[in-house]
Amino acid sequence: VQLQASGGGLVQAGGSLRLSCAASGRTFSSYALGWFRQAPGKEREFVAAIRWSGGSTVYSDSVKGRFTISRDNAKNTVYLQMSSLKPEDTAIYYCAHSPRFGILWHEYDYWGQGTQVTVSS
Repeated sequence: VQLQASGGGLVQAGGSLRLSCAASGRTFSSYALGWFRQAPGKEREFVAAIRWSGGSTVYSDSVKGRFTISRDNAKNTVYLQMSSLKPEDTAIYYCAHSPRFGILWHEYDYWGQGTQVTVSS
């Protein structure tokens, strides 16, 4: 499985960004794709995940109500729409593949290269 993340950038607080993650290679109907982020000096943090079959979603409390994860089955792409961004959302965002539907990083077996999101105050 190969994952290509894109869409990061610099945005002012209160603004929006949409991240994309294109999946290719061997995939399965029961997998999930998730987003994690890691800020300098901090541990990798779960952000959101979506089950490919059925579209169930889960969010961390820190982004619930501000971020929306969605998928495009035809394009094998997952999106993370981020709104009402805060400086504390600044991090490298990674998309990842999981054979199950979890929120722990070790439940994910393939990772994209990451995309930088910077929110200025």
